[in-house]
Amino acid sequence: MRIGLLTQWFDPEPGAAALPGMLARALAHRGHEIQVLTGFPNYPTGELAPGYRVTRRLDEVDGTTRIRRVALYPSHDRSALRRMANYGSFAASALVSGTSALRGLDALWVGNSPISVAVPMWFTRYVQRVPVLLHVLDLWPDSALASGFIGTDRVSRMIERGMAGWCGGMYRSAGRVAYVSPGAADLLASRGVPREKLVHIPVWADETPRTGVADLRAELGLREDQVVLVYAGTLGEAQGLDSLIDACARIRDPRLVCLIAGSGTTEERLRRRADEANATHVRFLGRVPRERMPALMATGDAHYVSLRPGGMSGYTMPSKVQATLAAGRALLVAAEGDAAAVARDSGAGITARPGDPDSIADALRELCDLGREKLELLGQAGRAHYDRAFSVAAGAERVERALCEAVEGHRRR
Repeated sequence: MRIGLLTQWFDPEPGAAALPGMLARALAHRGHEIQVLTGFPNYPTGELAPGYRVTRRLDEVDGTTRIRRVALYPSHDRSALRRMANYGSFAASALVSGTSALRGLDALWVGNSPISVAVPMWFTRYVQRVPVLLHVLDLWPDSALASGFIGTDRVSRMIERGMAGWCGGMYRSAGRVAYVSPGAADLLASRGVPREKLVHIPVWADETPRTGVADLRAELGLREDQVVLVYAGTLGEAQGLDSLIDACARIRDPRLVCLIAGSGTTEERLRRRADEANATHVRFLGRVPRERMPALMATGDAHYVSLRPGGMSGYTMPSKVQATLAAGRALLVAAEGDAAAVARDSGAGITARPGDPDSIADALRELCDLGREKLELLGQAGRAHYDRAFSVAAGAERVERALCEAVEGHRRR
């Protein structure tokens, strides 16, 4: 098939923005001809990647994959106006300067974040008559509310309703709607998406080979017998990390070390809480450079995933779940719903009740009792589960199947 990928994010952008590039290569490996429509790379700093300057459009070739980049306003700071300019400029440029590259496709995969991508998607679907697989990588307007991108006043509620209606139009135009976390199926169905349109396609992790990555144990002065729990990510309200600090303060086992890497709105409060509670097991590392993240991942005997109860937590799958499984490390999950289910089903994890320091402390004691060798076995089980359920190869096969179903549905109309 001649398959298109419509995504604002693409290589050489890192992290979650690298996932569409992995999909493109996997589909090309399966024998498909790939055409990508994307923007100029500027994630996550808002600065253009070296070697690029914004022009109206730029066509590239990567092996058998063709890539069209279109102009956008580069920005990724906290300004809502500049973020909207970033999203809106890509949507407009993709419509005017990019959709000609998508003419004649057999099918189109669309990453739904941000939802402004609907503008070129609708043109390709209704004018160029190309069937669409919409991959719901983020739930909107839920994610905008959770991140504080929109507030709770009257105007914000109007914006929320507008976003919900916009998303409804996206769902109706797609031949198939893919969701990444099992709990999202019922939510999308409650929002009017027919069950026969829905397909579960989990997202994958960055599978770039990293041979010979040394951990940070010697640099951090850690003993061989110490069991290291790592939390790396945003320090915000949604993560509910206060209960982890309180749980660590309850542990007397000297083998436990909890490394917290990252920054966010609750960082200073968490540091004070650790001092006041005498949580000596906890060490704050601050922001860790992206190039050192593989070493930090290797340092952790287990990695911590936490979501505050309520809201989106039941149907949210934090990307660190897949990243931890792919790295062959054990999980400690203090969350409800889908993330906890993966920890149990994979055989790689221990679960605790979110927001409950006593339950989390019990899980920490279990980590120490298992010790490093047994935690290594849990990590190996997690990697095997990742290969079956989350790998890019498995994802590409599911995407291919869903695209074929979208094409068949389009032909029957």
